[in-house]
Amino acid sequence: MASDVELENLNLIDLLSERHIATRKITEQAWDKESSIQISNSEWIIMAHIYKQQPTIASVTKNLNITRQATHKFIKNLAAKGLVEVQNVENNKKEKCIRLTTLGGICHEKHEVLKERLESQIANKIGTDQLEVLKDILKAEWEI
Repeated sequence: MASDVELENLNLIDLLSERHIATRKITEQAWDKESSIQISNSEWIIMAHIYKQQPTIASVTKNLNITRQATHKFIKNLAAKGLVEVQNVENNKKEKCIRLTTLGGICHEKHEVLKERLESQIANKIGTDQLEVLKDILKAEWEI
């Protein structure tokens, strides 16, 4: 991650990007220490989107704003790792839905714990109140 001096000179967009990259890298490294299953950030995002649901592949594509080809590639990779299953949608020959396998659910839940640990570390550094303010700001409607 950029040094504190470099961060001082960044605008909001670049600060958000730097922090996003750093936190994703930390959770990725933590995951890699605990598991031999390699999962990309894009695959984690898809897994989070389908956790305890069975969306269609089309809805995943639309909601995550990624191309249809990319969605299919990520889902194919996840299926090869045994993390998701693709099934036909009832009464629809064209649509397919996806769901996490038992292993996929376990991996997702372990990953959530890793993210919670990182959030706790951040709270210890900046304070719980500051963390809550930051989360509230990021959740707010910015109307942009």
